Amino acid sequence: MNKIPRHIAVIMDGNGRWARQKGLPRAIGHQEGVKSLHEAVETLDDVGVKYLTAYTFSTENWFRPKHEVELLMKLMARTMDDERPGLIKNNIRVRAIGRISDLPQSLQDTLSRLVADTAKNTGLTLCLALSYGGRTEIIDACFRAVKEGKAPQTEAEFGALLYDPSLPDPDLLIRTGGDQRISNYLLWQMAYTELYFAETLWPDFRKKQLLAAIEDYAQRQRRFGRIEED
Repeated sequence: MNKIPRHIAVIMDGNGRWARQKGLPRAIGHQEGVKSLHEAVETLDDVGVKYLTAYTFSTENWFRPKHEVELLMKLMARTMDDERPGLIKNNIRVRAIGRISDLPQSLQDTLSRLVADTAKNTGLTLCLALSYGGRTEIIDACFRAVKEGKAPQTEAEFGALLYDPSLPDPDLLIRTGGDQRISNYLLWQMAYTELYFAETLWPDFRKKQLLAAIEDYAQRQRRFGRIEED
């Protein structure tokens, strides 16, 4: 494993199906999914990945049943509080992208504290995509350009208008749960991202499966539209 991706993005799909297969409430599936994310952060930090962006709550997720949305908001807030000491201790920095203002104020406050408390950490950066949509991000970047009187003429200039321009483009996207699509995720950033689709549902996607995805990535040749040189 001599080629480690700098930035991995994940679509954590399959929590609800995992719970249904086991005859459990969907809430349990989401709780188990949190454990997989915790293990992913530890594993990727250990192997030298610098950025992990997790599709935590999409703009489309707001259309789920109200009780499930409320449950997810509470679970995210509780998880952020529970994980804060460990993230600080293990030098993990937390960032967030998306329409954060759409979230309940209490969750916004919890997130702001977590981001502030980990801002000086220098290990892996965990970026949470919250109330996030790739098309929405591009629209918001255009609105920002108009508001600031800018007319970006290069990709770099437009990229500077995105939610977090400091995030490098993902090298590898991992999607669990069997579906093979990117679901409106990081549309601008994933122009040349390597895609890895796993049948495993997210709650069962742990260290072994994650390392297998990285090993698969290490076997690929990334040419970015160029030809392979001798």
